[in-house]
Amino acid sequence: MISCTEFIPAYSELFKFIEKKKDKAAVDDFWNYLSDIFLVNLKNQVAENGIRGCWNYWSKTLGEEAAGFTMELDDEAEEFSITMHHCPSKSRLLDYKHIEPYHNYCEHCDVLYRRVLEPMGFSYELDRSQTDHARCRLVIKAKKRK
Repeated sequence: MISCTEFIPAYSELFKFIEKKKDKAAVDDFWNYLSDIFLVNLKNQVAENGIRGCWNYWSKTLGEEAAGFTMELDDEAEEFSITMHHCPSKSRLLDYKHIEPYHNYCEHCDVLYRRVLEPMGFSYELDRSQTDHARCRLVIKAKKRK
């Protein structure tokens, strides 16, 4: 079976193709579509387990991807974070000499997951300032109810 990491260059090239054929908005539309149809498991985890659902979801997916990361969960404060020390997707793209990564490759994480979590009452902050080094930091917090 092919691992999910084998598809990374194809994703990057697809994002470039869509933007070239249409525009950046079309890429965002594609990411929104993917979020809506493929992240039902994240939505279900969070609906059932609250902020701990984020921990459950990413524990599995990041483990499968062999990412280098640290996750933190504070149930009482309803906060969850991921510090990505080594993103296997972006790292793989940066290592390729024959492929130029899609210029907004890492934005797909922001669009896909934000679309699920914000409507469920969570703030979603993604620091992408280190993505050129295959690193980022995500913080998800329950919004305070009034």
